[in-house]
Amino acid sequence: MSNLDSLLFNTPPRWQGQRPAHGLSVELARWLFDPGSLTRRLRQCCPNQFRVRVLWQGWSRPSRDEAHALRLRLDAWAWTREVQLLCGDRAWVFARTLIPPATLYGRGRRLTRLGGRPLGEVLFTDPGVQRGPVEVARIVAGQRLHQRALAGIIESPKALWGRRSLFRMDHQPLLVCEIFLPDLPASPPFADRICFHHEHRPF
Repeated sequence: MSNLDSLLFNTPPRWQGQRPAHGLSVELARWLFDPGSLTRRLRQCCPNQFRVRVLWQGWSRPSRDEAHALRLRLDAWAWTREVQLLCGDRAWVFARTLIPPATLYGRGRRLTRLGGRPLGEVLFTDPGVQRGPVEVARIVAGQRLHQRALAGIIESPKALWGRRSLFRMDHQPLLVCEIFLPDLPASPPFADRICFHHEHRPF
């Protein structure tokens, strides 16, 4: 890896809390800024075929921007879970979750034992969980997160859109990042399958 490639690989996405001025379609903006459960939306779009594929989970060191979001030291460890959310055999979303050790005490221990169960089913049905603001970013080829999201996927676009939110379970944080993949039904050929109810305002 050249010095330039290494610099890009270690450059974090530019996360922002509002809709970017350019490059984001209305359809994809609806996915990114929807305040509800992504798992529920995916089930609506993919009845009876939605499933979770666990790619990897275990202890790892967060990246610099992830540590900053979680207010962790750069040498801290976090329980990390990476999954694909699929419709049948098509991966629609790559999700990466980081959970500091303090969050795993008490009720939080179940978060390491999800298996193929979607994390969203836990977070959005637990009254003790609060969600912070959504941040979105354009994730470009060469960045670490772009490579992780597209591992094993043949079609490799130059850029992907993703979002992340800081959740709190009993006041302890966890960071959930969701990257929307090329097969997600948010492009013009899939316009009739966006699966949003009319009460959601367009962006």
